[in-house]
Amino acid sequence: MRLRIEINPDIAALMQAEIAAGEKAVSAAMREAGTGLKSAWRSQITGAGLGTRLGNSIRLASFPKTGDSLNAAALVWSNAPVIIGAHDTGPLIRSKNGFWLAIPTAAAGKSSKGGRITPGEWERRTGLRLRFIYRRRGPSLLVAEGRLNSKGRAVASKSKTGRGVATVLIFLLVPQVKLRKRLDLARDAERAVDGVPGLIVASWVEGQLG
Repeated sequence: MRLRIEINPDIAALMQAEIAAGEKAVSAAMREAGTGLKSAWRSQITGAGLGTRLGNSIRLASFPKTGDSLNAAALVWSNAPVIIGAHDTGPLIRSKNGFWLAIPTAAAGKSSKGGRITPGEWERRTGLRLRFIYRRRGPSLLVAEGRLNSKGRAVASKSKTGRGVATVLIFLLVPQVKLRKRLDLARDAERAVDGVPGLIVASWVEGQLG
């Protein structure tokens, strides 16, 4: 007597199909979670008034770059980590040399390199000397004798009579600044992580139904 056993359907083929479905589901879930987190961080940054340029510094990379894997992953990061990190943690900022932090007013203008101008650069650019005014209460001041141009920037006066010359506030001096925490990136990251299992299941079921 001979017995012939056939397993229908093919178990090995079924297992391979399930593995492939799992790889596809995990990869799709990680891509969706990464995209969602990137969007949430960008929205949080622009919503905090930090601008679309800083928001667009948030980037996303999915792995593997081609194909699917049960070990698929998504990486979300910023190309401006120092700035983003500062607004996310709200650090206490002190001067590097232990003296004052010079905060420019609108009359100081901007640095030629972009961003905040320093007292030294301002003096070199305008040819004016800054004068220190100490105050026991409130920030101390750096002022200059000049005039404001049409853009509200302090410049040297060309008047020979001194007409129009005034003492203009250029910098506020403070020993330290506590940056206000404006972001909570960990909150969105935790939500993204918590949502991954559900995304995997949803993607897997959708694949089966499809």
